[in-house]
Amino acid sequence: MAEFTLLGLRVVREAARCGSFSMAAERLGYTQSAVSRQIALMEQAAGRPLFERQARGVRMTAAGRIVVRHAEAVLGELAATREDLRDLGARSPGRLQVGAFSTAMADLVPRAIAGFVRTHPHTRVPLREGISRSLLTSLSKGRLDLAVVTPPDRLPVGVETTPLLDDPLLVATPREHPFVGLASVTTSMLRGERWIVGSTEPDSTLLGAWMDAEHKPDVAFVARDWVAKLGLVSAGLGVTVVPGLAVPALPASIEVVRIDHPAAIRTTAVAYRRDMADDHDRRAFTDTLLDAAAETSASVRFRLRHGGTAGRSHG
Repeated sequence: MAEFTLLGLRVVREAARCGSFSMAAERLGYTQSAVSRQIALMEQAAGRPLFERQARGVRMTAAGRIVVRHAEAVLGELAATREDLRDLGARSPGRLQVGAFSTAMADLVPRAIAGFVRTHPHTRVPLREGISRSLLTSLSKGRLDLAVVTPPDRLPVGVETTPLLDDPLLVATPREHPFVGLASVTTSMLRGERWIVGSTEPDSTLLGAWMDAEHKPDVAFVARDWVAKLGLVSAGLGVTVVPGLAVPALPASIEVVRIDHPAAIRTTAVAYRRDMADDHDRRAFTDTLLDAAAETSASVRFRLRHGGTAGRSHG
């Protein structure tokens, strides 16, 4: 019987992210036949199909979602192991290892690190990017000292959080889009839009946070990379969802508008181990993060007020 392999898990994860075997092959630098062969081997190991083959790409099955979830954990742990080996012997009292999800690194975390090192010039702040679930696992195992995350309903044992801000989810559009200048848009107004998404799976894209489960969005392009997504939006090929945290880093060719829906918001928090609750550097960095969160929120409010022809409403 076939066994799960690291190569196979990487291929399955990339195919799930791209929604396409050919796109996964291009991103990984493999031939499409090599990708198909690895998928077939992983399906043999699972004992059931991981993808539904469709006219336009592929869609994960329930078994596929399970395998991808565990692949994320396994590959994340492997990456953490490599990093820990590189850092072997380097950890000292003047070191605070911080993790954050990608859009928190657009403005919030760099702003906080810049403020922190001004007052703590002898403390190094190594930075690790990852998804919130993997960051929390690394934190609970002592591989991180702090992590900026979107907290789940249940935290790992021994982990606590301090809220930083409630981050709005926004629709990013090209400058000539009819939404430009609206105070907000309702979800019903979004049904006719073509979407640029990071994945065709609702659970792995921001669309899943507020879209009506009975309505399937019209996905024009799947692009995991934020630069690619924003390039497609700028060209007028669709719209996408961006967190407020990303707004300070958006190019001038992109406009944003609020989504009028209670679920179109997500909490951002800093997580830490309970045994670090009284650590001086942790408390100092958390205070700097809180200041940076206030500044980032102010930047988002300013952009929403003054972007495009501000002031119209959806009513």
